[in-house]
Amino acid sequence: MSQTSTRLSEAHYGYIAARARAEGAFLSELKKEASRAGIPSIAISPEQAAFMGVLLRSAGAKDVVEVGTLAGYSAISMARALPTDGHVRTIEFSATHADFAEAQIARSDVAGKITVHRGAGLDVLPTFEAESADAAFLDADKVNYTHYLEHCLRIVRPGGLIMVDNAMAFGHLLDEENQTESVVAIRAFNDQMAADPRVEGVIVPLGDGFWVATKV
Repeated sequence: MSQTSTRLSEAHYGYIAARARAEGAFLSELKKEASRAGIPSIAISPEQAAFMGVLLRSAGAKDVVEVGTLAGYSAISMARALPTDGHVRTIEFSATHADFAEAQIARSDVAGKITVHRGAGLDVLPTFEAESADAAFLDADKVNYTHYLEHCLRIVRPGGLIMVDNAMAFGHLLDEENQTESVVAIRAFNDQMAADPRVEGVIVPLGDGFWVATKV
């Protein structure tokens, strides 16, 4: 029984990352192609993707909603963790990013398990039926996280997973001098998640930190 917590150093984190399932050649090349296409290099880390896969399999998830497709890295990673009849509905505002993601998804081994919905999350999410998803993953504009959460609490079934990226605010969470809009929004969102009785979760220190919660 442990009564103390180990403070993670870069060495500890490297140790964890080295023992997570590797992302594989396809996703590794996807990141390189995304960089060459001018898409921001802000995909989730391979160890975070591996952990999300464990969570989705453990939850028996079949239908996942994602807000923020970017290059398609996380959508493909999650789809691989779903059963053969599973599906990821991912939402992307940028037409350029959506075009790139669709092309990569079409080349992947999960092409039939992912649909890219184009448009703003706040416009697309209301079109999804209530309790039609087993899990949701938020990784889009941070100022709308609170609004995305409200929609996901309607869309995700009771007991379903809600995962949210960038809980550490790009490394600036505890830097009080940083008052940029996204960082301030993440701080407020973290406080909301901790106090909201409709979810029960914890911030996991992988990648830039992400919330793992269940809908109560």
